Amino acid sequence: MAHIQPFRIAIPDADLADLTARLQRTRWPEAECVDDWSQGIPLSYTRELAAYWADEYDWRAREASLNRFEQFTTEIDGLPIHFIHARSTRPDAFPLIITHGWPGSVVEFHKVIEPLTDAGFHVVCPSLPGYGFSGKPRSTGWGVERIAAAWDELMVRLGYRRYGAQGGDWGGAVTTQIGRNIGHCVAIHTNMPIGRAPKDLSDPTPDEQAALERLGYYQRWDSGYSKQQSTRPQTLGYGLVDSPVGQLAWIVEKFWSWTDCDGHPENALTRDELLDNVMLYWATGTGASSARLYWESFGSFAGGGAVTLPTGVAAFPLEILRSPRHWCEPHYNITRWTTMPRGGHFAAFEQPGPFVEEVGSFFADFR
Repeated sequence: MAHIQPFRIAIPDADLADLTARLQRTRWPEAECVDDWSQGIPLSYTRELAAYWADEYDWRAREASLNRFEQFTTEIDGLPIHFIHARSTRPDAFPLIITHGWPGSVVEFHKVIEPLTDAGFHVVCPSLPGYGFSGKPRSTGWGVERIAAAWDELMVRLGYRRYGAQGGDWGGAVTTQIGRNIGHCVAIHTNMPIGRAPKDLSDPTPDEQAALERLGYYQRWDSGYSKQQSTRPQTLGYGLVDSPVGQLAWIVEKFWSWTDCDGHPENALTRDELLDNVMLYWATGTGASSARLYWESFGSFAGGGAVTLPTGVAAFPLEILRSPRHWCEPHYNITRWTTMPRGGHFAAFEQPGPFVEEVGSFFADFR
């Protein structure tokens, strides 16, 4: 069997001191010219969050909390892959691989891993290549298709010849590709299904009209990050890897836009949780390497064949793109569709209880 090595998060003291010094030396821009977030994350909140990061945020306590999970690394196709592996004590436990996206990390799942193991799942939660504590690809080719194949190899390496897969954002794209590949996976679940509008939308239904309006908003106001990351990730990376405030602003603005937060990200997540996630980019210097996945695979969200495996969908009301079920059905073998009452893009992070209940209910048929 290929070598699997235990791993613990341990950011050097020197790196934490450097972070504090950089935060204290931040060269700030002038304030925005509006009284809302329409020009981006406001200066006053960014300064407040940066000051908390420098003076009050306790990374060592947060690090210890994340280290309560058993973690490992293993090399797949020449690249070190970091993953959490939480085993259930139940004799009928079902293996489940859950995958994050951008601008998320394994931190997204910290509130659902233990409940999922209690519900009878062996949970495997890897960091995407170029993200968190996984290796940074040094050559092209680490797109969604390669990651999906690597995840299947990881599950088999762990002794799981039969498993389920779940994900949203890039995790949803990887999970969808796992479903196309079939391999050892028996069913998939996603909170971000990708559908395509029918050619004739001359008389859209209310669901279709809402989906079109959300798509229009995304294309006009919310998609600049993806254009930059899918075309010039290296150029962007210099600022993100050099400036902690730059990395914070690039990420937290999306938590404002994509969570069910009623106008402020801390209505959906705690300040510490927001910074935990930012830290997994800052401490690992992955601002550029994470962005390159867009360069590699942004077209994967719209391309590829249909998934024939049984597919469960949790449709959260404030997801980035809200495809109606009939837009998705040509692309997935949907056997369960649940319209969730609240929540946004970061499903497990925002709504851990409903997420666990929904995932558990879907995969109950595949144990």
